[in-house]
Parts: sequence; C-alpha cells; structure tokens
Amino acid sequence: MADFALTARAPLDGYARNFGAISLAEVSGLSLVSVAVPQGGDDAFAAELADGLGASRPPTGDSVSGDRHGARVLGMQPDQLFILFEAPDPDRPAETVAEALGPAAYVTDQSDSWAMLRIGGAGAREALERICMLDLDAAAFPEGRVARTVMEHLAVIILRDGADSFLLMSPRSSARSFLHAVEVSIGNTAG
Repeated sequence: MADFALTARAPLDGYARNFGAISLAEVSGLSLVSVAVPQGGDDAFAAELADGLGASRPPTGDSVSGDRHGARVLGMQPDQLFILFEAPDPDRPAETVAEALGPAAYVTDQSDSWAMLRIGGAGAREALERICMLDLDAAAFPEGRVARTVMEHLAVIILRDGADSFLLMSPRSSARSFLHAVEVSIGNTAG
C-alpha cells in the first residue's frame, strides 16, 4: 500500500500583495458556517446565540461580533446567518457551532467553499467601486455592513470590517478569476 498524506491548501496559496497604499491578501484560518433558524425558533435561537457565542442576532445586512472564538455573525437573509470565526478545531467548525447553538439551528460548514480576500488601505473603496454595484460610501455601507452582490459576473459576499477594510468572499471554484478582477480594478485606480 502506498504511503501518502493529504495537505490542506488555501484557494489562493496565501496570496498577499501591496499596490501602493492598498493591500490585498488572502484570509486564511477562519471558518465559515451557515446557520438556518427553524421556523418558529427565533426566541430559542437568540437565547442560544447569546449563550453559546456571546452574540446577538443581527438584522439582515448587518453583522455583530461575539465574545467567543473571534466570532462575527453575518445577517445574510431573514432566517439564514453565516458565522465567521476561528474554529478551535479547523477540521470540525460545524460541530463547534452546533455545540454552541444546540438544537436551535441547522448548521452547515461552508469553510472550504469560499475564498476570502481582505482589501484595505486608502483607496480600497475606490478600487471596489469599479467592479461592485453597491454604494460603499461609509454613510450607505458602514462598518459591520454585509451584503451579497456580484463583481465581474462572480458571486461575492462583502463585509466592511474596518474604516478602510473590506472582507470579500467568493466561491472557491472561481477564486483565481475573482482575484484577477480585484487586482485589475486596483491597478486601474492606484496611482
């Protein structure tokens, strides 16, 4: 029998690059779990979320931080949330969330399905505005705001995680194309 071992590999191989004042880097080490709230289970879910992750339930389009595992709860739609966090066991993120929320939610690990990029620095918003149809001005899209959108015909979840910082999540299957689109946009605006 042949000896072999599987090695985890980031979708963009740890990509990191600076374009003048703008930084663009792959984010790794975070887990992403989808959470669905059972019909009629809002109160039980809110209680378990507060108890298990130290977070409140954000409205759709907003996010809140919890006090466990560096968790950030993303309000994706009325009965679906994403939980972005540092899993104690990266091979079992869904189990961590299921343990925290108990029977108050249905959970699905999404970690390996998404490539994550963080763009930051002066000019980051201007670079994204070329390929993103959302109004990313701080008045319309403040820190903590999250949305699904399309950039260069690719699905994206965008989270404003700082004054000049955005976390971008796009399907892993098109990660290289998405990276290229963001690089080109930065190149067209960075001067």
